[in-house]
Amino acid sequence: MKRIFILCSAVILLAGCHIYKPYSRPDIQTDGLYGEDVQAEDTVSIASLPWTDLFSDLRLQSLIREGLENNADLGIARLRVKEAEAALFSSRLAYLPSLSLNPQGQLNSYDHTKTDKTYTIAASAGWEVDLFGKLTNAKRGAKAALEQSDAYRQAVQTQLIATIANSYYNLLTLDRQLDISRRTAGSWAEVFRTYEAKKRVGEATEAAVAQAKANKLAVEASVLTLQKQIRAQENSLSALLGRTPGRIERTTLKGQCFPDRLSVGVPLQLLRSRPDVRQAEAALAQAFYSTNGVRSAFYPGITLSGSAGWTNNNGAVIINPGSWLLGAVGSLVQPLFNRGQNIAALRVAKARQEEALLSFRQSLLKAGNEVNDALMQWQTADSRLKIVGEQVAALRSAVNDTRKLMEYSSASGYLEVLTAQQALLQAELTEANDAFDKIQGMINLYHALGGGVE
Repeated sequence: MKRIFILCSAVILLAGCHIYKPYSRPDIQTDGLYGEDVQAEDTVSIASLPWTDLFSDLRLQSLIREGLENNADLGIARLRVKEAEAALFSSRLAYLPSLSLNPQGQLNSYDHTKTDKTYTIAASAGWEVDLFGKLTNAKRGAKAALEQSDAYRQAVQTQLIATIANSYYNLLTLDRQLDISRRTAGSWAEVFRTYEAKKRVGEATEAAVAQAKANKLAVEASVLTLQKQIRAQENSLSALLGRTPGRIERTTLKGQCFPDRLSVGVPLQLLRSRPDVRQAEAALAQAFYSTNGVRSAFYPGITLSGSAGWTNNNGAVIINPGSWLLGAVGSLVQPLFNRGQNIAALRVAKARQEEALLSFRQSLLKAGNEVNDALMQWQTADSRLKIVGEQVAALRSAVNDTRKLMEYSSASGYLEVLTAQQALLQAELTEANDAFDKIQGMINLYHALGGGVE
């Protein structure tokens, strides 16, 4: 009989060994994750740069620090980390026995007889033996949940830094476009006055004057639109910073300095640099340990409990207890039939683990796509800036030349002045947009690679 018991115990222990198996990362293919057109080298990516090195503008640095301190979403994410830390603390203490003190007092009197005073002062303890990994998997799952919460906090932080930087540079771009539009409005006002003067002496037509006035008014209207966009962007940025709407102190777009070359590193680095990828993997680990915890429900549960104390059942006073109370209980519960609840719970846990695996792989693919998109945005904007720069230089020369034609009162000269001035305005606005697009591509790439975590 003893041998049979030992054999059965050994079989149960061997069957439960895999419950203690720790999580290991599944096979993940990262080759070519950035796309065929991106040559990934084994170098340090820009994500390893502190955000203070990438964003050298002191005004922007001050705004980012303010956002990290006051942003509500980041504050909520930090509180979630504290909640996960408390849950992990509780799971670690689950290995220890529970202790409780249970004092009791009782008064008894029958048919007006003398009242009997009875008291019992006892302490009890209970301890669950973690023979099949129930507590171990709960602790490991709590640790994975903490890692998930911390990764979420870092993801919110990187998104916040990128959003503040993007909003700031968008403000600088709008300022640049406003300056261009105001200068252009001044130029059109000058052209309009010139045409009016020439019309009075019969050297300009009514159509030329009307066209110049219409162009001047159109630019003045665009100035008002840009002022509205600037105010809306300032209000949006103020909300991110946790402050009331107001003016955002800033520098200029021309004074910004950025790296000439952006390194993306190797795709494998995303597994440790991207907070959302690490969050997805932590969720997978948590699901893995949850499945192991459900499996442990198929094995016996062993609980040891005991109590100790004293009582005055014989009517003695407190300083002279009547007798000691001692007790110890050991229990073992082996599930036999639970109406399929354990089997259903295991199937649900396995399905959730598969869902977490798919989410993890999808998060990695999404990260690779974002890197490719951001790098393409930066490269395209850089190429466009060179072309548009030459276009602006050519149009400025054309504006100067056509202005000279006005001196001869040529009808064709009027049309050429209007066309060249309008084309120059559009080219300068496009140049400002492309400059912002290049900066935005760099910010997006920094964020896509996991930059700004700390």
